[in-house]
Amino acid sequence: MSEAIKVESGTFKSEVLDSAVPVLVDFWAPWCGPCKLLTPTIEELARDYAGRAKVVKVNVDDNQDLATKYGIRGIPTVMVFKGGDAVASLVGMRPKAELAQALDAAI
Repeated sequence: MSEAIKVESGTFKSEVLDSAVPVLVDFWAPWCGPCKLLTPTIEELARDYAGRAKVVKVNVDDNQDLATKYGIRGIPTVMVFKGGDAVASLVGMRPKAELAQALDAAI
């Protein structure tokens, strides 16, 4: 797996909650400038963690139920899930090292 997987409401449970490995979820929207700036970092993490963790993207405009369920009030929001539970939540632009640290803590 070398790129972030697009996940929607119908696939969130199987891709994220039921995942055998930790999952970094990028909650974003196409109109969000900071989200666009974060995309290369998210893709780098997908490559860096291939085989150890999963990296997915959720478009909050298309999946408002997920945004509501997980209390997404600002984007980008990056959450790390392990064993079906959210174990980290980072709001706004964050450096790659900080996102990697959150993912490492879940591995």
